[in-house]
Amino acid sequence: MIVTAVMIQVKPDSITKFIEATVKNHEASVRERGNLRFDVLQDADDPSRFMLYEAYETEEAAAAHKKTPHYLEWKKTVEDWMQKPREGIPYTVVKPLDKNKWR
Repeated sequence: MIVTAVMIQVKPDSITKFIEATVKNHEASVRERGNLRFDVLQDADDPSRFMLYEAYETEEAAAAHKKTPHYLEWKKTVEDWMQKPREGIPYTVVKPLDKNKWR
């Protein structure tokens, strides 16, 4: 399994637009073949900070996500709304290893 936490800092005046675009991306991403999770999280103390928690069955499924029309549209749409470039942090799954326990 491939898990990435994407850390994003959004310009304060773009938060609402960012959420709308990111929810649209989320809704399409969770329907992708090989997607196990795609969570959109907002920092409780700083509403301009977000984390996308993405889990895919394989590296191929994770790479395919980055070629989908919805991801490419999201990436282009939100680019100017970020205070700094987003940071993707890869993680290795320790538990659960059974993909059936991810949904």
